[in-house]
Amino acid sequence: MPALRRTGYQAEIVWLGIVPQGQMQSVAVDRMELDFEGPLGEAHRGYTRASCSRVTGQFAKGTEIANTRQLSILSAEEMAETAFVMRIPELKPEWVGASIVLRGLPDFTHIPPSSRLQSEEGVSLVVDLENLPCVQPGIEIAKTYPDKGKAYKPAALGRRGVTAWVERPGGLRLGQLVDLWVPTQRVWRQGEGEG
Repeated sequence: MPALRRTGYQAEIVWLGIVPQGQMQSVAVDRMELDFEGPLGEAHRGYTRASCSRVTGQFAKGTEIANTRQLSILSAEEMAETAFVMRIPELKPEWVGASIVLRGLPDFTHIPPSSRLQSEEGVSLVVDLENLPCVQPGIEIAKTYPDKGKAYKPAALGRRGVTAWVERPGGLRLGQLVDLWVPTQRVWRQGEGEG
């Protein structure tokens, strides 16, 4: 039995962006080239990264670890929901440092870890985890909506998308479709198998 199964769900790439070195905001691009270290020209690329506050339970901050956060992938539908909750007209991908925005996958932020997003040409991205919202996007949002920056973190909870890393490199472009593949294993049930 294969470890992954094709779900039949496809998503359209509706936005692509690169975060340049030393910046928080993404810059929109029409095409993205990826190698095993991530998108070319991206501040978050690399085989390894310094550990951050998200993994302080496992590592001291700044410890060199594998980079499973090469990309930040969001759902256009969930971004619209976040904007609605925040009572702003739209949430721009640039503000949240997005790499890719997809349209067409329900409950996107909660797809299982180790799912694959794969293009027809074979580019494959492995989902690491849900990307929990932080305060940084709120700082960017406050530049346009001064009284809304602090609303971002609670509004984006459960809607912030996922982080991913490159399994098979290649090119992605606007309008391209990607297929969702999910692990075949059953959901873990805590306490089973004990004793």
